Amino acid sequence: MASVAAKANPYFPAAPSSNSHFYPSPNFTHKNLIKIPFSSDPPSTRLISVRSNNPNLDSIKMDQAASGLGSVPGNPIHTNASSSSSASIDFLTLCHRLKTTKRKGWINHDIKGPESIADHMYRMALMALIADDLPGVNRERCIKIALVHDIAEAIVGDITPSDGVPKEEKSRREQAALNEMCEVLGGGMRAEEIQELWQEYENNSSLEANLVKDFDKVEMILQALEYETGKFQTEIGKRWAAEVTSRRNSRLANRQC
Repeated sequence: MASVAAKANPYFPAAPSSNSHFYPSPNFTHKNLIKIPFSSDPPSTRLISVRSNNPNLDSIKMDQAASGLGSVPGNPIHTNASSSSSASIDFLTLCHRLKTTKRKGWINHDIKGPESIADHMYRMALMALIADDLPGVNRERCIKIALVHDIAEAIVGDITPSDGVPKEEKSRREQAALNEMCEVLGGGMRAEEIQELWQEYENNSSLEANLVKDFDKVEMILQALEYETGKFQTEIGKRWAAEVTSRRNSRLANRQC
């Protein structure tokens, strides 16, 4: 039936293939309907009044500008939306480096298949998600800080103490990289939030930052434990590893006394 309708009505596209969905053409209209082109932009809750030519229909409330209805290439609204989408994808593409850049500390310890920077940040975000509630601590902010605290490493990489870079220089490089990433994002409210969250962690200036810094250390020692488990293939390797673990546990126990 769809193919017949398509041939009989020029406002319908050609008959679809068996594995595709069938939709009316965006140009489809009717004398009793308002002609509104489709848009992929999300609708807005802001309202303006648009009156139909059909006297049987009441005034329809919609925000033509914010929803993108009626936008065409060259229209400022259409241009801004396209620019925003382009900037977002550019930013996310840059962040892909966080998935492929391995953590330097594990590389220096000859770990095969070490975790990436993104692996590390993701599990820290999960720690923030499942942690017990603490007085005065904003859980959502902790999650956000965990997700951005190493984001500048997409450009500068994972700088470790073994690299011999002074702390002040490391911070300067990361701040410059973060500025560049926020420019790629196109600035605005989200870029400002990323800057604020990163600086809060860098300066250890809040309860949330304090907690996420602890998560950073806990995630590292948890990852070290996971690398140790099953890594040793000989009896002597296992015995020596057990001795190291025993000494470490004893030292931690003494600190708690």
